[in-house]
Amino acid sequence: MFSLASRVVRPLAAQVVRHQPQLRASIALQSHRHTAAVGSTHSNARSFATVKEGLTATDAWDKSCYSEIDYTINENLTVYEAVQKFAAYNIGCLVTVCDDGKISGVISERDYVCKIALLSRSSKETAVKEISTKSANLITASPSETVSDCMAKMLARDIRHLPLLDESGGVVGIVSIKDLVKAELKEKEEAIRTLSDFALGKGGHFGSE
Repeated sequence: MFSLASRVVRPLAAQVVRHQPQLRASIALQSHRHTAAVGSTHSNARSFATVKEGLTATDAWDKSCYSEIDYTINENLTVYEAVQKFAAYNIGCLVTVCDDGKISGVISERDYVCKIALLSRSSKETAVKEISTKSANLITASPSETVSDCMAKMLARDIRHLPLLDESGGVVGIVSIKDLVKAELKEKEEAIRTLSDFALGKGGHFGSE
């Protein structure tokens, strides 16, 4: 029996020795593929980190309807003129400014309803500054703040609009809660598409294009 085993094993061993160079090459190729796969995974991880980076208030502002209109109103004008602007642009808030153009507060549809309509006051005889929220009590954000941070501010104070101020305190825009939600959804959709592409082997870091 031992001799039979030897006759079987020895030829196999000889084949292994004879094919050692090919085996080594195959092992090297597999190792290279594994390294490449790990590198690709790391690359995709870096790509996913890019997807996860938060959008800023500027991103939301760029897509906002407010970026296409004059979203300010002089505080000395009447509430009626503010309401006309609400209706003309289909918006719910305006930034109020002084005669020198500096921000003095905001006026919203809620201000009109609660401080004019419910109290039977005349919108044509009431100045914007009489019912607006003054800048001292105003919640604002900088253009570089993330969408998530802006939403947190709005939810904490139960407000629907957020003026954007630059470093010098000048108003550079205004975003609504709707603008922020749209931006957040767009970011999530892009992340889902990238992850789906990666799962389907399309290469997540390249996208589905």
